[in-house]
Amino acid sequence: MKKFLWVFLIILLLVFCANGNVMAQKQVLRIYTAFDTEEAKYYIDAFEEETGIDVQWVRLSSGEVLARIEAESSNPQASVWHAGSNTSHINAASKGLLEPYKPNIDFDLPELLHADDWAWTGFYTGAIGFITNTNFLEENNVEAPTSWDDLLNPIFKENVALAYPYTSGTAYTTFATLVQMWGMENALDWWEEFDRHSVFQYTQSGTACIGMVGLGEIAVGIAFSHDIIAKGINTGYPVVMTFPEDGTGYEVGGLSLIKGGPEPELGKQFINWCYSVEAQNLFQQYSRLPVNPKATVAEGSVTLDDVSLIEYDHILAGESKDDWVGAWRDRIGK
Repeated sequence: MKKFLWVFLIILLLVFCANGNVMAQKQVLRIYTAFDTEEAKYYIDAFEEETGIDVQWVRLSSGEVLARIEAESSNPQASVWHAGSNTSHINAASKGLLEPYKPNIDFDLPELLHADDWAWTGFYTGAIGFITNTNFLEENNVEAPTSWDDLLNPIFKENVALAYPYTSGTAYTTFATLVQMWGMENALDWWEEFDRHSVFQYTQSGTACIGMVGLGEIAVGIAFSHDIIAKGINTGYPVVMTFPEDGTGYEVGGLSLIKGGPEPELGKQFINWCYSVEAQNLFQQYSRLPVNPKATVAEGSVTLDDVSLIEYDHILAGESKDDWVGAWRDRIGK
């Protein structure tokens, strides 16, 4: 009996040690993501399944990620900034918060899609558009907006929603687009009238307005085309997507290695994976435009060639973000 107990204890000890070794070898990567929670999980789960790396992540809007990274600069808590408009990544790079890293990829990434020193890299694109509730249009016998001034139509009084430019890359891209089209003072004059007349609500996230439009809570929202398609049109909401014919801006979704992050090598592995054909093909689920030429573009996606783009200067918008957001808040008072 005693011999049996000793054998049993030895087996338990061996099992415990084996499990302990497995746990000790488990690799953990910490990231901040600006994708909506459901979408972020979709990509991160695929990475974990393929690599066996455990990803611990926090979802924040791009402006909030920037603020978090800046606040933690003396003791970084994450290794990768995943997604969000590159203007915020550019702003972070200008403050020395990012570690340059050139992804290990087998295709040429255009200069527009990365920093000169590779402090950030772009891995998807998408244009700013309008989403409008079709029931509202039919009931009011009005067309969906196709210009910025159309948003000032009295029919849309207190019936438009979008995010705050200081929390959302979507809304900041919208504001930066108008500044580059018209100049700061004219853009602020227009936005002041827009705010006073048309805006029903500002949200934290750039995609929040899509559900509001779909449910008929408001008539119009301003968001990126891929989000309008994935979270509005493909969801079955009674909505239509249009673009300002007088010009619109676009985002380059960014990836960055956070300077001083706790797992730099795992962070590099994650960034490399994000450019693989397998990872880029996952964008079909959310209608984002991949940058890997071998990846498949989702049916119904709107490419940048399909809309009237301005010569949007991402570097200027990124490096000017603090000043431009400050000017917006001073005038609009939000």
